Amino acid sequence: MHWILSIVNPPDSKSHRSGVLDWSDQGRIRDGRLRDALELAGVLPGAKDWRRFLDRLLLFLGVVLFAAGVIFFFAFNWQAMGRLTKFALVEIPLVAVLVLAWRLGVDSIAGKATLLLSSLLAGALFALVGQTYQTGADTFELFAVWAAAILPWALVARFPALWIVWLALLNVAAALYYRTFGLFGGMLFGPERLMWVLFGLNTVALVLWEGLAAGGLKWLRERWSVRVIATASGGLITALASQDIFEWHRASHWGVPLWLAWMVAAYVVYRHLARDVYVLAVGVLSAIVVVASFVANGISHAEAGVFLLVGLLVVGMSAAGGYWLKLVATEEAS
Repeated sequence: MHWILSIVNPPDSKSHRSGVLDWSDQGRIRDGRLRDALELAGVLPGAKDWRRFLDRLLLFLGVVLFAAGVIFFFAFNWQAMGRLTKFALVEIPLVAVLVLAWRLGVDSIAGKATLLLSSLLAGALFALVGQTYQTGADTFELFAVWAAAILPWALVARFPALWIVWLALLNVAAALYYRTFGLFGGMLFGPERLMWVLFGLNTVALVLWEGLAAGGLKWLRERWSVRVIATASGGLITALASQDIFEWHRASHWGVPLWLAWMVAAYVVYRHLARDVYVLAVGVLSAIVVVASFVANGISHAEAGVFLLVGLLVVGMSAAGGYWLKLVATEEAS
């Protein structure tokens, strides 16, 4: 119920909604009267809110499904179509979508959606060129060129979803480049190196995103996009710290120190500056994983009691973390 209300209601209604829900938890609202209280507070979505939510949901679902339909159509009918037909089926929709974006204006939500669609179709076009002419290019080059090609559209659109797509393309290109050549011409090998590169890439993106948002770019302040990048950054450094713990004799020994630095920075920024409970929850989960890994690795005997101890530790830390996050959320709502 809460996530639906957060989507269809304006952000300034969150504190009112949280207050009513807190009263309900405290027993100050009679059973069965919660909906009446929410309606009285004016925080339940109305017909206009639901219509706007459904319009945007269907719009972006249509964008993604249209792009997927083009790609799968080629995959299924590849042998039955000629070269010119293949290119026409991609280039005509691509040009039409760009014209539509120009007519709608990039400041409108429909214009941003059409630029997102054109970015996805551009990827299909590059893949078609590579398959048709057998250029010999490696797979990572497809994603690197794709990211470079849609960068102007991302700059013009000022749309967080398109920037997330662009960042995902960079991640895929880096991963595929590593699989092909290793890093720095093959001088550095091992999956740990790739994880460090991806961690650095996503962490720099997170810092730049938050910095530009705080510097006045309001369109970057949509929290869902920041949370996606923070999840990627936090997940990678957690994996690196866990690898240090379990494979200390082979690891770089930088995972645990930088994990501690990441946790401290996340606490300071998202507890006192930006205040984002979701990112704090990512930090709590990361702490549970790393501490449980440290305890499990420190116990040499794999007995039933050991697994019970680790399980109780995870349950206890999860309960404590959940209680703390609830306090933070209540403080933020007030």
